[in-house]
Amino acid sequence: MSVLEIVGDLRPCAVSFTATELVVTLVDGRRIATPLDWYPRLMTASERERANYELMSTGIHWPDLDEDLGVVGVLKGRRAG
Repeated sequence: MSVLEIVGDLRPCAVSFTATELVVTLVDGRRIATPLDWYPRLMTASERERANYELMSTGIHWPDLDEDLGVVGVLKGRRAG
């Protein structure tokens, strides 16, 4: 059995987008970039919808899109679906 142990402060402190990636910055300085096409709601969202997010202790919530992403899921490579 494979076990992934995730250590460090996993609280998100910033979210940004490139043309092809979602980038989440954690308070400990790590930046996690994942393909934007893994998250169809975010990929098709407007810039305004993407910019309207709420940082939570364990993830990010986009109220206009009804989309929630947990940092652990992003680190483990989970796609929306």
